[in-house]
Amino acid sequence: MSKSIFYHAGCPVCVSAEQDILNLINPADVEVVNLGTDKSRIQEAQKAGLKSVPALVTPTGNVLHINFGASMEDVAS
Repeated sequence: MSKSIFYHAGCPVCVSAEQDILNLINPADVEVVNLGTDKSRIQEAQKAGLKSVPALVTPTGNVLHINFGASMEDVAS
């Protein structure tokens, strides 16, 4: 993985975190995935180790959980 991936579910906490992440990291270096609208990527996020969103997966595979918007169980349902 050459980019970080920022996963969120579209909630206000997530959208605010997305804006902050894109101000901190060059947007060209971050893929933003809204699991609320792209449910096909939920399994990928869980496999990466996400327990909740918003979360940032670094290029080395580390998962950085940011605040707490929703559990992955809530997102998947």
